[in-house]
Amino acid sequence: MRKSLIIMMAVAVMAASAGYFVAMILSPSKNAASPVERLAPGDALAVPAPEDLIGQRRPDFRLADATGQYLSAEQFDGQVLLVNFWATWCTPCVEEMPMLSQLHRDLAGQGFAVVGIALDDPGRAQEFARELEISYPALFGLADAMLVGRRYGNRAGMLPYSVLIDASGIIRWTRLGALDRSQIEAQLASLGRG
Repeated sequence: MRKSLIIMMAVAVMAASAGYFVAMILSPSKNAASPVERLAPGDALAVPAPEDLIGQRRPDFRLADATGQYLSAEQFDGQVLLVNFWATWCTPCVEEMPMLSQLHRDLAGQGFAVVGIALDDPGRAQEFARELEISYPALFGLADAMLVGRRYGNRAGMLPYSVLIDASGIIRWTRLGALDRSQIEAQLASLGRG
């Protein structure tokens, strides 16, 4: 039963990703600030491997929070940033969110921030984030959020997926799968933080 559920989820994610890219190619976004507009047509299919991003400048993004205010990657420059891609249907995502929220609260005064990017229906994800009372910014955008995930090296679209960026905007670590606090703290220690 569990194996068939995992297979069904993987097929659903792949089908959604394929549908998104077909839709993007046939009708590109009209929002000039959208990351989709900043990519050449072939770039959407060229997804870097996570290991190829280590030591590289983080890709830019501009996505809306629950109030409709847009946040960009550059707004976090000068801080160590953990970008966490999640969805409401992803059990490990849901399980790690309270820990990420506490970590964000504990280290916010030390130049560390967490930002969550939902790869989910924006309305459902916004309500879910409100119910969990997460302390870090949650960003939404569906197609644009999926594209940001791919630009950050999440080739398979699997969740949760996290990327640690240093204060200079350089990617230092990526992780596919659930996080625990000790993993993040070890990475922060390697950056001279935490």
